[in-house]
Amino acid sequence: MNQTNESLDALKDIKSLMERSSRFISLSGLAGVFNGVFALIGAAAAYWRVNLAPWAVRDTDTPFGTGRIVNIDADVALFLGIDAFIVLLASILVSYYFTKQKASRKQQPLWGTYSRHMLINLSIPLVTGGLFCMLLFSHGLIGLIAPTALIFYGLSLVNAGRFSLEEISYLGLSEIALGLLSFMMLGYGLIFWAVGFGILHIVYGVIMYYRHDR
Repeated sequence: MNQTNESLDALKDIKSLMERSSRFISLSGLAGVFNGVFALIGAAAAYWRVNLAPWAVRDTDTPFGTGRIVNIDADVALFLGIDAFIVLLASILVSYYFTKQKASRKQQPLWGTYSRHMLINLSIPLVTGGLFCMLLFSHGLIGLIAPTALIFYGLSLVNAGRFSLEEISYLGLSEIALGLLSFMMLGYGLIFWAVGFGILHIVYGVIMYYRHDR
């Protein structure tokens, strides 16, 4: 019996060593939970501000609407930009804090080969998607921003998941599916945005915490 237990412990040590040497496993589930909460707060603030003023007129030339906005209140646009920036900044800071703590516990360098590969693969679709969303905004296609952001974010997570925990890839696939569904229901972008960046982050963050952080 003792020999069997020793063999199992040895296999666990080997598996842990292989994970540390081939993947960046220090992403924190708690960071995902906090990021989801921040996203929900940001979405609530955006919903509250948008519904305070007649800030936009929808283009209704097509049967289901294109999500095009032909008139934007500058104050509302500024508020939404600041809102998004605060949520992004808070998410980055919290992610850095919890990831650094977990990396220290796992005895894995915060900045190494696999964390660098993960960040590069995460950034390329993410930056591309961000620039594409800015182009949509400049053309007044506000209704397309939320589904586009979800799809590009999902692609970035699938890309990054090859160098990190498998839950990251599953979260990415969920975001892509949600983004495609959002394209079929234009006009509900803020709700889909809140579900994708808020609720899904919380769900996967809890799963990651119980599977990898404790």
